[in-house]
Amino acid sequence: PLIVEVKPEVHAELSRQADSQGIDVNVYAASLLEKAADVGRDNKIMTPERLEQFLKKMAQFSHKTPSLPDEAFSRASIYQDHD
Repeated sequence: PLIVEVKPEVHAELSRQADSQGIDVNVYAASLLEKAADVGRDNKIMTPERLEQFLKKMAQFSHKTPSLPDEAFSRASIYQDHD
């Protein structure tokens, strides 16, 4: 086993992130280290679990994304600089 000592504030943040994903802090920290090590091809395969995790990360701050008016998606707006 590998033992890593981190500052209390780092441990607190890792715990917060692990809790938000509903997993143990040790499992979460190990997954971060595995990702950082980029070992093997298996970590590049998009599994349903990885897809769900990716989508959750994308949506994490979606409440801060400003809403656009419907006109922003009109054909005229999209092609306004074309003849």
